[in-house]
Amino acid sequence: MTDHNTAPVILVTGSAKRIGAAIVKAAHCQNYRVIIHCHNSQSEAQKLSDELNQLRPHSAKVLLADLSVINTKDRLDAFVKAIITSFGQLDVLIHNASRFYPTPINSIDNEQWDELFLTNAKAPLMLSQALLPYLQAQQGCIISLLDIHAHDKPFKGYSIYNMAKAAQRMMVQSLAVELAPVVRVNGVAPGVNILPETNSDQALDPGLQNSIVDSIPLQRIGKPEDIAHSVLYLIQASYVTGQIIDVDGGRSLTLAGGKY
Repeated sequence: MTDHNTAPVILVTGSAKRIGAAIVKAAHCQNYRVIIHCHNSQSEAQKLSDELNQLRPHSAKVLLADLSVINTKDRLDAFVKAIITSFGQLDVLIHNASRFYPTPINSIDNEQWDELFLTNAKAPLMLSQALLPYLQAQQGCIISLLDIHAHDKPFKGYSIYNMAKAAQRMMVQSLAVELAPVVRVNGVAPGVNILPETNSDQALDPGLQNSIVDSIPLQRIGKPEDIAHSVLYLIQASYVTGQIIDVDGGRSLTLAGGKY
């Protein structure tokens, strides 16, 4: 068999751009075959896949899916089949896809709850369960992208997001115990490693951005590559499970409760 047919396979949800794309690129550099999942960013995903396949043929594939597929058995089964059919195996599952926006009290509705809990808690759990037999076959691992605010330091005005990420954090710890010793489960908690896009519903004003930088001991905003570096470490750290690495420039040490 040729080398590219035996390389391990990684699936990163929501990986067409930003942190997800950085993880895909870092894994690809380490000779992984990569599955780039996206929902609304198909053109970016395809561009990334084309670039990687030029570097190493047959090493990247794109999967288009709304993560609500997990709510229907037939659709979930079809998604799992598409994942495994891509390269015939799965070694690493990265939960990166996430929705993030404010839900101040007196404005909260069921739709926001469903959307934020779907991407940040329910889909990671149900996908982990559905893909578990394949991860067990490879003695693989699962890594969740969390948030430093998911543990005792909530964003003010983001109650649902905070709750959903806290649930995902507990999923990491629960599955680490339940899936050991065959499958390891860990998390990476970014601080301010990439700012929301300026034209999105998540955008931050410049004054707030400056105050955030001032609050970070390392005095700079992190990069997506910083997250990817920690993810790659956890993939290779064979004696580490149930751990959450804060990659935040020290921000969680100085963060005042209730402050963004």
